[in-house]
Amino acid sequence: MQEILLWLASGLGLGLSPWAPGTFGSLLGIPLAWWLLRYSAVKRWTVAVILIVLAIPLCHWGSLWLGGGDMPPIVADEWVAMPLAVLAYPHVRRLPLLIAGFGLFRLFDILKLPPVAQVESLYGGVGIVADDVVAAIYAALVIGITLKLWRTFRA
Repeated sequence: MQEILLWLASGLGLGLSPWAPGTFGSLLGIPLAWWLLRYSAVKRWTVAVILIVLAIPLCHWGSLWLGGGDMPPIVADEWVAMPLAVLAYPHVRRLPLLIAGFGLFRLFDILKLPPVAQVESLYGGVGIVADDVVAAIYAALVIGITLKLWRTFRA
């Protein structure tokens, strides 16, 4: 059972990459977001919240099994949080939206702007997942502002 949970926590093994495991792990968020964007807002957000809640113990135990802390191979937090960057915008062309959401999510996750670094210090899986959720919220806000400005200046 531990092997299966570690496989999920490592993003089906993508988090085992020696280069940028968080970025590789986040790639799983793209098809997840694509799939979620098909559904109503209630279903999209319900599934997203359930995945975030499930990722907390998955990341917590996975990190403990690998030595503790936010271990690089544990990327379930990235792939469940990344879709949050785009779920509020189902009306936008999907591929450009997904590329922008992915890029902005990774940027904010790497930069660790406040309060990303602060929530990362929360205990165990909560902190491991919370910093990625905040990074995804930042990405979603930038996308929303950009779309608003685009519509304003295009009209």
